[in-house]
Amino acid sequence: MATYQATFEVDSKSDTYAVERILDQAYDAVREESRSVREGSTDSTALLESFKRLREGAKGSTSGTLTITYEEK
Repeated sequence: MATYQATFEVDSKSDTYAVERILDQAYDAVREESRSVREGSTDSTALLESFKRLREGAKGSTSGTLTITYEEK
C-alpha cells in the first residue's frame, strides 16, 4: 500500500486564505458527490461532517499546519 503526504505550513494571511480555499473546494466536491452517489447514507453524512469541521476549524486561523494524506488500498 502506497502513502502520499503533503504538509502545508500556515503562517501568513495568504497561507490561511489558500488553506481555506483548498478546504472549501474539498467540502464542495464531497458534498456534490454525496448528493449524486450516496444520498441519505450514514457514511456520507459522517464524511461531510468531518470535512465541515475541517473547513470551519481553518477559518480565520493565522497559523497552523495542514497535512493531507492519501493511502492506496
